[in-house]
Amino acid sequence: MNTHPYLRAYMAGISVPTPLLLVALTLFSIARFVYNVPVPVERVIIFPMAIVPNLFGIWNVLHVASGSRLPLGIHGAILPFMLAPAGFFLARSLGFLKVTSYGLIYFGAVQIHYVHVALLFPAVLIVYYLVWKYLIGFFNQVVVWKPSGGRARGWMANDGSLAGSGRGVLRLMVLGATAVAGFPR
Repeated sequence: MNTHPYLRAYMAGISVPTPLLLVALTLFSIARFVYNVPVPVERVIIFPMAIVPNLFGIWNVLHVASGSRLPLGIHGAILPFMLAPAGFFLARSLGFLKVTSYGLIYFGAVQIHYVHVALLFPAVLIVYYLVWKYLIGFFNQVVVWKPSGGRARGWMANDGSLAGSGRGVLRLMVLGATAVAGFPR
């Protein structure tokens, strides 16, 4: 049976940034529409909402496909070196970002000094390392990887069991959804 490891790796990769970006979108919307902060939400959040989850998923697929011995945290910490230049050039080409002699001006309203960028980038690398090592690593263990002991582990959605009942988690979820929806079994 084909277990689609790359699809599982993609889903494990997007499982962390997608909910976090929804929280960010909510906070941006509250700041803009409730507190009248002059940041154009629709322009600020478009790049992250479109690119970041997909890039996390593709980056995780590359890690799984390559069979790399590089630790997952280090692999994830490489990603900001691709996201930062892509975001910079996109914002610059669309006119959202202006470069001055003392720093960056984002949307003509937010000024970021080069010192702050230099201090923030290592913090971003640390966050990416931790997110990839612990959160995405957890999701990879749940849906993609086999344990290092050499034994094959059942996929949770296919043939894993719940408390020895012999029913997979996916089957229980489908049965529960049909019961709630009132569909006949």
